[in-house]
Amino acid sequence: MKPDKRSTIVWLQGLTCNGNSHSFFNYPSIDIFSKSFSILHHPQIKTPFSIEEILASDKDIDFLVIEGALSRSDDILSRFDFSFEELLEKLSKKAKHIICAGSCASYGGIFRLQNEKKIFGALFNAKESGGFWKENSKVVNISGCPMHPRWFVETLLKLHFGDKLSLDEYKRPKEVYSYLVHHGCLRNEYFEWKVDCNDYGLREGCLFYEHGCQGPMTHANCNKILWNTVSSKTRVGSACLGCTEFDFPKKRLYETPKNMSLPATPYGISRRAYYSVTGVIKGFKIDRLEKRLYEEDN
Repeated sequence: MKPDKRSTIVWLQGLTCNGNSHSFFNYPSIDIFSKSFSILHHPQIKTPFSIEEILASDKDIDFLVIEGALSRSDDILSRFDFSFEELLEKLSKKAKHIICAGSCASYGGIFRLQNEKKIFGALFNAKESGGFWKENSKVVNISGCPMHPRWFVETLLKLHFGDKLSLDEYKRPKEVYSYLVHHGCLRNEYFEWKVDCNDYGLREGCLFYEHGCQGPMTHANCNKILWNTVSSKTRVGSACLGCTEFDFPKKRLYETPKNMSLPATPYGISRRAYYSVTGVIKGFKIDRLEKRLYEEDN
């Protein structure tokens, strides 16, 4: 049954580059989104209420959206006269759902690499049970750097209309994150025959073997729904950086780690079997795949 009112959203930012907000603002049907949702507060756009007014209100909110990594240090991240953690606790009690928008909010993102003192993190950390939050029953992670606007909007719509939302072990919607970026990639035949791309920006060749593409190990449907309904990283000749995964960003981007001259094993494949098959296939030479798809006009 269709709800008789719009769902309410309060958007809170931690340590962030604002990329997920900008991705959301580029959702092509934002006017349709507005018919089902009312944004009570967002720090980057004009909205009807301040955080102080929302805290003072006795009304609950449907969605608390968190963008950016969290910090336990008040010197790094604080709001008003209390810590960011206290603010988060106050708002979370009023929220029906908590949505972590982007990889920084979901897993710590780039701040995770500077986390020797364990002062940075996220609500749910895949490697540390519970992360910053003991109660994770409300949390849904929409990881990505940035998240695709359709991942965010379609997740909220399912919850808005009361549809069942199935989550994976990292609290991501299975409808989005059951796929791999590898699915739908136009370079799959090159991957199968171990034909590498000679350089970035070319239409031919696979970027997995030499250029660090994480598509075979990254959960997202980027090559199915595309970005701006037009393209994706691999379609324009750039490696997937694995931005939806809990260990993003890796320290060696655009570089393929090797073991005995062979790359890392794709997701869900036995290392021994993969190396055996790869060794055989690399002995083949497919003339058609070694040629340019078409020559540019001079």
